[in-house]
Amino acid sequence: MQRPSMRAGRRAVGVVGAAGLVGALLVAPLSPASAATTAGATTPFTSLEAEAGTLAGGASTVALTSAPTTQYSSPALEASGHAYVHLAGPGQKVQWTNTTGHPISAIVVRASIPDAPGGGGIDATLNLYVDGAYRQALNLTSRQTWVYEGNNHYNDSSDQNPADGNPRVFFDEARAFVTGTPIAAGATFALQKDAANTAAYYDIDVVDVEQPAPIAQPANSLSITSCGAVADNPGVDSTGAIQSCIDQAQAQGKVLWIPAGTFYLKGTNGLHAQGITIAGAGPWYSTVYRAVPLPNPTPLGAVFQLTSTTVKDFHVDSNATSRATADGAGGAMDTTGTNWVADNIWTQHTLSGFWASGTGGQVRNSRLTTIWADGINLNNVSLNGTVGNSLSATNNFVRGTGDDGIAINSVNYNTDGNGNRTYYTAMSNVSFTHNTIVAPWGGKGIGIYGGSGHDVEYNLVSDTARYIGLGAGRFGVNGSDLLGATVNGNVVARSGGNGYSQGQPALQIGNGGDGQNVGTVDRVNVTNNTVTDSLYDGIGFSQSTNTQLQGNTVTSPWRNGVVIAPPFYPAPSGSATITGNTVTGLKAGASAYLNNSGGFAATLSGNSWQGGSGPVQAPYGGTPAAIPGTVQAENYDTGGQGLAYNVTSVNGSGASYRADGVDLEPTSDAGGGWNLGWTSGGQWFRYTVNVATAGQYTVTARVATPAAVTGAWHLANASGANLTGAVNLPATGGWQTWAPVTATVTLPAGQQVLTLVEDNGGWNLNSLAFTSGGTTQPPSNLAAGRPTTESSHNQTYGSGNVTDGNQGSYWESANNAFPQWVQIDLGSAQKATKVVLQLPTSWGARNQTLTLSGSTDGTNFTTVVSSASYAFNPTSNNTVTITFPASTQRYWRATITANTGWPAAQLSEFQIWA
Repeated sequence: MQRPSMRAGRRAVGVVGAAGLVGALLVAPLSPASAATTAGATTPFTSLEAEAGTLAGGASTVALTSAPTTQYSSPALEASGHAYVHLAGPGQKVQWTNTTGHPISAIVVRASIPDAPGGGGIDATLNLYVDGAYRQALNLTSRQTWVYEGNNHYNDSSDQNPADGNPRVFFDEARAFVTGTPIAAGATFALQKDAANTAAYYDIDVVDVEQPAPIAQPANSLSITSCGAVADNPGVDSTGAIQSCIDQAQAQGKVLWIPAGTFYLKGTNGLHAQGITIAGAGPWYSTVYRAVPLPNPTPLGAVFQLTSTTVKDFHVDSNATSRATADGAGGAMDTTGTNWVADNIWTQHTLSGFWASGTGGQVRNSRLTTIWADGINLNNVSLNGTVGNSLSATNNFVRGTGDDGIAINSVNYNTDGNGNRTYYTAMSNVSFTHNTIVAPWGGKGIGIYGGSGHDVEYNLVSDTARYIGLGAGRFGVNGSDLLGATVNGNVVARSGGNGYSQGQPALQIGNGGDGQNVGTVDRVNVTNNTVTDSLYDGIGFSQSTNTQLQGNTVTSPWRNGVVIAPPFYPAPSGSATITGNTVTGLKAGASAYLNNSGGFAATLSGNSWQGGSGPVQAPYGGTPAAIPGTVQAENYDTGGQGLAYNVTSVNGSGASYRADGVDLEPTSDAGGGWNLGWTSGGQWFRYTVNVATAGQYTVTARVATPAAVTGAWHLANASGANLTGAVNLPATGGWQTWAPVTATVTLPAGQQVLTLVEDNGGWNLNSLAFTSGGTTQPPSNLAAGRPTTESSHNQTYGSGNVTDGNQGSYWESANNAFPQWVQIDLGSAQKATKVVLQLPTSWGARNQTLTLSGSTDGTNFTTVVSSASYAFNPTSNNTVTITFPASTQRYWRATITANTGWPAAQLSEFQIWA
């Protein structure tokens, strides 16, 4: 995703011996047994860093030894491990031992050779030796590297004039089969510059070694050669033949087969497919190569434009020499539809690897190397799509991208040349798991841009050249807000950078990740991640709310550990709970923790800089409360703020009962003891329980409140699902006048954690008694606390306000852009008969015209209540009630087309009643 342009300067690189390089994190494949809990992808190859090899003949290692001081690039900054081996004279070499345990029959060399004096690149060979004997010459090129940023070309990735100076994009990847006998296990192999190797120097970054095998043609398949496609002949254009075969395969219900060989697409046309499987003999054997006549005046679609299609087991390559259209840059695969799959695809030299929307799609087990822009971009706009739900990227290897390695890209709207806007459904439930992202030279490792319900776990990000390693936020003024994500168990190594001279952190949460500093970033849970050797700050916060930063480790940052509002990432307000994190290996003068914002409320406990090693959530007294049985309110779990409870202030007098004594006071209720008080919206308490038998339970709460409270609290499970719905409390007559209030929950058997969520304050709680066989649950607001999405919002008035139980907060859409909508996800399909809409009580009267619709899948919506005008009047509490025959939906949407009081859609509460 392209960044805005800013200013200029230089960085520090040192030359050290091989033994002097400290902290190199090798990118090695994971064993299947460890993959479940270890970050990164399990790959069919092993990566061997050059700086970890044995050097001879005068070869030297070049490594990044200090944080960059300017915004420009260097070979060390773009290398994996931020280090490489330099071969500049005859006989200089780098050597490895085959420790993979199997023969090596194929090799990939990531290397840099010089540009031509006038630009355009050169070709040269480099020799491969096995056990000291010459084996073969490997063909390297710089024709698809070397762009320049001087003379006002910063970050445009297309200027190929060496006279402009400040080069970037140094490394390309050459792949080859090993000639003769494969390199045996235990044998040595080396890359050596000899007299016949005519490049002035060879900078070797890393080699990948493996033993691939071809895949046989599947049954019921149609080979592209039967339609006239010709392999391994660059003079033949196979575009028409392959498209004809695709059409036939679709008509006949067959698999399209790409046999071994390289098949050339010699024009600007791409290939279109829908609803079929396209398979190859393996990415080392079957290649589709786009050879665009250059310079190219025609905007290019992707090589493959796919709808609801499975692609697997082949290689896509192109002759693009920069990111520009004129230089042949077009995407590899643009995808949309439902349940599409990309499996074991290897992509190189295209504009993007996967640009994909739709529902239920997967990119898995794929390799993306030397990509001009994004590697994997899962979005809601590809091929005129409007949704991006339940998409996933799993077990992929991405190296050397010119923009983000992988990204969730939720677009709110796009504007055409006439100023007309197209709005899109905010993305939801996208997952990135067990991916490896190495050395992106022009973007983040992982970017999470907007939407909700995303899961980013156990990924390995390393060696970003300029930007954040892993960022959770929103992209630009037209991006969707980020309203919920889990970021867990990832490793971010040697990341961050000085793009735009900003000194960007390795891991960042907030809306300022790309310079716009707009929009809402809310409820991002960042847990159990490891951040090591960051080029600047380890973890940074910009404007964001309700972040949970828990159990993370920051090791040896080159600047500070955890920083709120680092330079260029403002956080004028916001909130976070920062618990049980560890920062070690600080340099002299650096800080483990800094809060540079006077308005950002950070609640800290158990962090290493506070003298703790981090608390652990556990049942009070060591034993979970039994259900059926009574859970005493004062016996919330141990572990402290952010783990066992979340409170905005500590008011209680219960320190004589338990050490924290948070919001506890003596009770006059029967049985005595302590009650929970000082309730307030947004606070919560956790209770570990052990349920004897799965089933429905009646929950009888002993409560006291001087006045009735609507939507006072609810119980949630460990996943955050609302188990009781919003519970209303009648006035009991006083703070110590007690009465029972009942609700119903359905619980699985076994130990689990229940969370008492305080949605609105003004009441006390003594206990929760669980009895078997719950009664029919009374009507409740199903929407309370549920996640929301929207067509747009104005300033800070995001859609999360419509389910927060506060009539004074509100959602407001963009001005003068009807229609606008706001949507609630109940988590599962639930029956409702009534919707209550509210505006703040202090507002003047107005009418809004709206339609109520629902969906079970988030894509296909049906009308529940047709368009009508509704009057919001302060004399009726600015409340509108809409009743209808029972309708069962998971997603509920109010679409507003007119408002007599303001040129935008406005709602403060969107309640859905069972």
